[in-house]
Amino acid sequence: MALPLVPIAGVALRYGAVALAAYMLTRQVHPGRTDQRAEDALDDLPEGVSTHRPRDRDQINGAARVRRVIRLGTAGPGVEVDLTALGRLRFRRL
Repeated sequence: MALPLVPIAGVALRYGAVALAAYMLTRQVHPGRTDQRAEDALDDLPEGVSTHRPRDRDQINGAARVRRVIRLGTAGPGVEVDLTALGRLRFRRL
């Protein structure tokens, strides 16, 4: 019985394209650093979403934080999920 190579080749091409894209992405990403001031600012944010627009600057600041505890069973092991984001949108006339 003959082996159907056309469907296998299509799947192999797709996986190869994904692998190539992942390889190229890893080559473009540079190692980052941890700034303790930024970590402290993220830890100090209250839960919820907030925005602020300073009058002396042409920008809009935003912050969001969601903290949840996910537990397996009532007294089982759990994990705390802390999603925090800071953002700034700045407009400047040129």
